[in-house]
Amino acid sequence: MSSPVRLSPIDASFLHQERRASHMHIGGVLIFDGPPPSYDDLIAHILERMEAVPRYRQRLVKPPLGLGRPFWADDPDFNIRYHVRHTALPPPGSEEQLRLLVGRIYSQRLDRSRPLWEAWLVEGLEGGRFALVSKTHHSVIDGVSGVDIATVLFDSDPLPARPHRPAKPRATERVDTLDLLAETASAALRTPLELAGGALRALGRPAEAARKAREAVEGLGEVAWATLNPAPTTPLNVRIGPHRRIAWIEAPLDDFRAVKNGFGATVNDVVLAAVSGALGRWLRRRGVPTAGLELRALVPVSVRAPDEHGTLGNRIVAMRGPLPVYAWEPVERLRTVAEAMAHLKRSKQAVGAAVIASLERFAPPTLLAVASRLNFSTRLFNLIVTNVPGPQIPLYLLGRKMEACIPVAFLPENHALAVAVMSYNGWLRFGLLGDWDALFDLDLLAEDLRASIEELVAATGARAAGDARGDRHAATGPRAASGASGDGRVASATGNGRAPARSARRRKRTSRAR
Repeated sequence: MSSPVRLSPIDASFLHQERRASHMHIGGVLIFDGPPPSYDDLIAHILERMEAVPRYRQRLVKPPLGLGRPFWADDPDFNIRYHVRHTALPPPGSEEQLRLLVGRIYSQRLDRSRPLWEAWLVEGLEGGRFALVSKTHHSVIDGVSGVDIATVLFDSDPLPARPHRPAKPRATERVDTLDLLAETASAALRTPLELAGGALRALGRPAEAARKAREAVEGLGEVAWATLNPAPTTPLNVRIGPHRRIAWIEAPLDDFRAVKNGFGATVNDVVLAAVSGALGRWLRRRGVPTAGLELRALVPVSVRAPDEHGTLGNRIVAMRGPLPVYAWEPVERLRTVAEAMAHLKRSKQAVGAAVIASLERFAPPTLLAVASRLNFSTRLFNLIVTNVPGPQIPLYLLGRKMEACIPVAFLPENHALAVAVMSYNGWLRFGLLGDWDALFDLDLLAEDLRASIEELVAATGARAAGDARGDRHAATGPRAASGASGDGRVASATGNGRAPARSARRRKRTSRAR
């Protein structure tokens, strides 16, 4: 039996924030070519590979007398067949039917008395395909480590990496109260020793310690200051119910790389610019004025150290990136996003968020919960946009090639939309998760996103063609590349949900002209 492991403060914060309508689980929809494996073969395969992911056998255990955060401990009643489900789509087995099924799966909360994950083998997908739908609570795993853990089920070759053999059942024992009290006492004793060790290391390098302390204080100040500037109110930020719907689109990864290279941005900048364009179209269709309106995206960033790659648990911080929905021109959106994200990365905000994430055992649980909520306050952003890099080689499950991997994020309280993005084998796929009632037009938003991506790709091609012709205007400013008139300046993010007044007036004139 493994020793009980206390939750990290961010894990505990995610559990605290979960409400009846806010199911904080993440996962994906994996689509495979070929006939599905038998249910028994899949069960045996997962059991064999689960030795690399012990957290999937663990459940939450409350500490005695409510002392401190909960523990992860082995589930003595673990039953793999409870966690791995088996179903089939009725004919014709369309992707629309699969999306409806995934929406129902993601509408159900995970049972807190069991390990917090599920997987569904879905047969009958059109084209002789099948799907695997995964769902794991956010407190167990974050997106970056999720890629590492998910790949334990897959191989880079059609033949499994080792001969298939049934896994031996693991012997588990119940964790009794004395075990939990002993672990609680041990953690209390370790804290002053770890603090003392850190103090001794700081004495050996006083200049470096002073610099880090100063940066930490400045970073915490920037995070606190951000809480004074809430995100603007939009139809995305309403009371949500327990039911979900999902949509997804895909685009070649090379298109995003071409846009990135053409305008000196990052792939993540291009993703945020594409989402900005889609949300602008969607809001205007809903009758919401977008002149001068800038939304904010919560962009999770992993703070997992290189030696922690593949470890379990949640190790992310949140940065609030701009979504300039006011900008009609695609290149203006991209420039605005790229400049603002570069500024955020240079700022102390990321340092402050990392400090909050590192407070694992050095503060009382109440203080940790407050700090985590400060970093993850839902009033500071309009939606989650998370971009996870995936493997660029084909993967196989029991000899079946994975054709597509669609990521699924979660909806925080009062947030009706989350966008998850993942690259796999040359493609970038966007998974849009929406509240069933608030996002009744989620399919239209997905088409808006497709159109926004095509705009960016077209603008890149137009700029490249202009550079090839030696066109001075195409080479000197983003507006020339997008075919717009103006002084060539790009509106910058102001951090208060609004664009500069001069840029807003110029956009109003452009809007009337259109």
